[in-house]
Amino acid sequence: MALMHPMNANPNRPVYLKLRDQIAAAIIDGVYREGAMLPSVRALAAEQGANPLTVAKAYQQFQNDGLVEVQRGVGMYVVRGAAERLRTAEREVFLREEWPEIRQRIERLGLSPADLAATS
Repeated sequence: MALMHPMNANPNRPVYLKLRDQIAAAIIDGVYREGAMLPSVRALAAEQGANPLTVAKAYQQFQNDGLVEVQRGVGMYVVRGAAERLRTAEREVFLREEWPEIRQRIERLGLSPADLAATS
């Protein structure tokens, strides 16, 4: 499964956080559902062309946040409620950090709600 769409496309973000964003998006999108096992560190590193330590650091973020649980010798699994918790957190970040810039650009360009609706 190729991870594709980082939620925060900031090029200055550390690689492990970009990977974390991609995995979070996959959980929210249901690619990795509750109870699903995430790919192993080595498998995801190979797929993404990343260093295994970078993948491990991204996975550690999920573990620290209680969004995955590790079963020693078996794998890492998405916990119940992870998608909704991630969605809520990502909404807050979007509204606080990204939306003000987007809104300002919309206003600067003189776009109306009708203009925006016509693009979808």
